[in-house]
Amino acid sequence: MRIFLLPISTRRTLIYCERIQESLQKPGQKLAISERILNRVSTTWAGWEKAEKGWQKKTTVYANYLFSRIPYEEWGLKSFPPATKKKLEEVDAGKHEVECLYPGAFVKGGRVSELLKKLATERQAFHRRAFWTNVALMPISAPFTLVPIIPNLPFFWLCFRAYSHYRALYGGRFLEHVTSKNLVKTTDSRLMDELYAAGLRHPTREASRDATKPSDEEIEVVVKDVETKAGPEGSEGKEIMLLQRWNGKLIAEDFKLAEMEIEIERAVEQVEKVVFSEKKKLEEGQVEERSVSDAASEETKTNTAESEIRRAKR
Repeated sequence: MRIFLLPISTRRTLIYCERIQESLQKPGQKLAISERILNRVSTTWAGWEKAEKGWQKKTTVYANYLFSRIPYEEWGLKSFPPATKKKLEEVDAGKHEVECLYPGAFVKGGRVSELLKKLATERQAFHRRAFWTNVALMPISAPFTLVPIIPNLPFFWLCFRAYSHYRALYGGRFLEHVTSKNLVKTTDSRLMDELYAAGLRHPTREASRDATKPSDEEIEVVVKDVETKAGPEGSEGKEIMLLQRWNGKLIAEDFKLAEMEIEIERAVEQVEKVVFSEKKKLEEGQVEERSVSDAASEETKTNTAESEIRRAKR
């Protein structure tokens, strides 16, 4: 089992777990109920997306928009297997080796364990509350069943959100379990260093793909440039993006994990919006401070002039 620790910016990190390949289904063996439901939903959804128009097509368009707004942290935790008793026993028995890959040039090795524990626990209380909230709202959506033709979409959305929060909660508990028992082997990935450095050095995916791999010296130059822009460690310096949206595909290709591409792109898009919003607020604050300062300066000048006029009259 491989875990990927992917810093999106100098302050925010995506965590992603490669899916475990379960044993093949035996002939005549029935799938679990959860698997059958997911397969049915996936098939139905795929059919709706292929529709050229109608409420099915509109539903998928709006739902995909809502999916993109679900925090990337939640999607990352959902990639972990849920912390069921059976799965935890398998991990404790050594049936699944857990390795965490990270770009050592951009994340210090001493911080990896601390980061993993933080990502595992910081959202558990939120997902627990959100799960029960969605479950409690399900009966309220029952009257929508009376609407003809169109299925009870609010109910299905609440079901999805409840399931999503459940998976994120128990995915986080799984990560907490393996980190607390020191079952995670951390590995400084040279390939990830190269991919991060190439993404920061080149403007496009094509240019990054066609260029030669960066050397140790070139990677060090990129890291120092990021550190200079971000400011001293521990300070409230500028937040710098470390990944671009187009770089997700290259990382997914090199690690042969096609499903990881969309997770990186979603995370980058969300973090970019936060960074842009904070930058805009900072600039507006600076403009406001300058306006207040200018107004105070003008008031001081006016008061000084009035004082001079009064002295002259005396």
